[in-house]
Amino acid sequence: MSEDVAADALKRFFGFDGFLPGQREIVEAALAGRDALALMPTGGGKSLTYQLPATLLPGVTVVVSPLIALMKDQVDRLLANGVAATAITSALDPDERERREQAALRGAYRLLYVAPERLVNPSFLRLLDTLHSQQGIALFAVDEAHCVSEWGHDFRPEYRKIGAVRARYAGVPMLGLTATATERVRADIVEQLRLREPLIHVASFNRPNLRYDVRQRGRAAYRELLVALRDLRRDNPDAPAIIYCQTRRGVESLCDKLLEDGVRAAPYHAGLAPEQRTRYQDDFIHDRTTTLVATVAFGMGVAKPDVRMVAHMDTPRNLESYYQESGRAGRDGDPAHCLLFYSPGDRARVEYFIEGMSEEQQPIARQQFQRVLSWAMESDCRRRGLLAYFGEELAEENCGACDVCLNPTEREDRTVDAQKLLSAVARTEQRFGLMYVVSVVRGENKKVIRERGHDQLSVYGIGANQSMEEWRRLGYALLAQGMLAEGANGSSAYPTVRLTPLAWEVLRGNERVEVARAREQPRVPRRGEAQLDTTAFDLFERLRALRRELADEAQVPAYVIFPDATLRALATRRPETRQQFAQIPGVGEAKIAALAGAFLPEIRAFCDERGLESWPEVESDENAAPAPRVTEASRASGAGLGGGRGASARETLDLFRAGLSLEEIAERRNLTRTTLVGHLCDMLNAGEELDLTRLMSADRLRAIEDAFARLGASPLSPVKEALGEEVSFDDLRLVRAALRKPSP
Repeated sequence: MSEDVAADALKRFFGFDGFLPGQREIVEAALAGRDALALMPTGGGKSLTYQLPATLLPGVTVVVSPLIALMKDQVDRLLANGVAATAITSALDPDERERREQAALRGAYRLLYVAPERLVNPSFLRLLDTLHSQQGIALFAVDEAHCVSEWGHDFRPEYRKIGAVRARYAGVPMLGLTATATERVRADIVEQLRLREPLIHVASFNRPNLRYDVRQRGRAAYRELLVALRDLRRDNPDAPAIIYCQTRRGVESLCDKLLEDGVRAAPYHAGLAPEQRTRYQDDFIHDRTTTLVATVAFGMGVAKPDVRMVAHMDTPRNLESYYQESGRAGRDGDPAHCLLFYSPGDRARVEYFIEGMSEEQQPIARQQFQRVLSWAMESDCRRRGLLAYFGEELAEENCGACDVCLNPTEREDRTVDAQKLLSAVARTEQRFGLMYVVSVVRGENKKVIRERGHDQLSVYGIGANQSMEEWRRLGYALLAQGMLAEGANGSSAYPTVRLTPLAWEVLRGNERVEVARAREQPRVPRRGEAQLDTTAFDLFERLRALRRELADEAQVPAYVIFPDATLRALATRRPETRQQFAQIPGVGEAKIAALAGAFLPEIRAFCDERGLESWPEVESDENAAPAPRVTEASRASGAGLGGGRGASARETLDLFRAGLSLEEIAERRNLTRTTLVGHLCDMLNAGEELDLTRLMSADRLRAIEDAFARLGASPLSPVKEALGEEVSFDDLRLVRAALRKPSP
């Protein structure tokens, strides 16, 4: 199949003029019937690598996905793009499930989403047999493929059975996809899914739009979190944020505090009733709640692209999980903040979970947690350490987007202090934890110290001139630099610190110890900063409000209508015609049919009010590329969006004709007056009759018509200036639409 065909489908269905790195190779492998394993970071376009082939290959693409919410999100987006798709899940009643199964057998869908448990069910396999014989199965796509491996995170035993399904349909290619997998996990995926000589594509794990901010958790952690949230929301009060806590109690406590401080927050954990969890998740996805406080179980099935901040209030169990969880921020490619509060004291909590693992897994889990702590306590670039975990090297010396690189600090010689602390570890026989040793060094008057006779040691009180916090910071640095090691102490639940060979070299004076000075936290980049000028940002906010209304009408998340990147392009380019609208990234065939009638009038109204030229970067439509063809199928597929707008405008007209004022309609429908005026203009443009004297006096109507005759109807600003403050832009738009109304 030619590249032109794939590129045409890319623009026609998804609205993009080119592929992201790695996408083309994977798409071509799928179109050629070859197996593949794709490792691409969150936001890197994994889903398109099987969704695009599904629009071109004969038969149905079966997508294996772990969560219903994830399936629903993708199906909603596909339908909005004019691609027929559905999911068969346990949430369906028997009649609806039967209807979708029969529709699949008739060839009604290009993509069919199922959970791994359903895929391997004998009755569903019989359905697949029939589907394969009647329509053909084009491709198996296994999303979140890391779930197949015991060596990865989020292991799901059901994923292990997918290989048997592959053997049943040996001629059907299979594609495995994940955002996180070490080399060991990658090998396990290939083996378990029985991939045959697969194309293996490993994209960069680097997410340059994410800023990593790692802080030691102290008493002020909550206030620091609150400041970060308020800074994040200076420009956009609705910027979404996810805050992770390890325990249900932690979730509830933090959520209560945030609510007391005026943050629109909701909890999410397994202790809540299912209907509560569903409601809170839906409120977050649909932007009714700005902050979700959750256990780490939340998020895998949530593809919300515009999360601007992910915060961890506890130390993650391993770097792989942290990468996955923090990666839920900024999926749309816009700047996002990843804030982590760590504490070595979290080891006891993590140890509780580790003890529930098999004996073989426990040493690995402890090693992985120590790796997280070492990474958090290091004074090196956060991004470099995170990428190194996945075997990738960062070329730049300074990543420019982590707390270390944004606020570099001088290193100071702490050799003498390190010798004091290491000596205290030795004198207490390497049998105690770091904080106990620090108490000895500071000469604290504690009963437990006196009972053990440690107040008689030569090291007792030799560091009384420095704070507990400063000694603790030094101790963490020694752990990170490999001079101290932590480990279990027999039956004790608390880890002890012990000296390493490098520590003895320090004590002998053969090694120096340098530690980064304590630094202030850098400011969080604000949303939209350095991306839009003031005028474009104002239009962007106006288009966001319109998107919210359209999403509510269609009962889908706002990002299903358009992502922020598309809104920014609309605000910058200000298209006036459908031809221009088609050139905006993210605007495909179905979106033109569904949404041009809503967004173009809003943009024209904004330009009229500001006296702005539309499409400033393009002189005329002659230079514009042809718009994607709008077919009857795409019109039908956009019914949930464009049909919603048309139906909504019709409802406004019917209410107006029934005698309601615009104010009464606005209150009843929970819409703005500007939106209702847009609806009436749409109806006038469609040839409907409207008595404008119900909205303005006959004298004002004649004055506006005369002004249009003298000054022209575009732009509106000169007409507004000539008529004065008594005439509104809404009045002008309505009269202009009436004058342009097509003849019957």
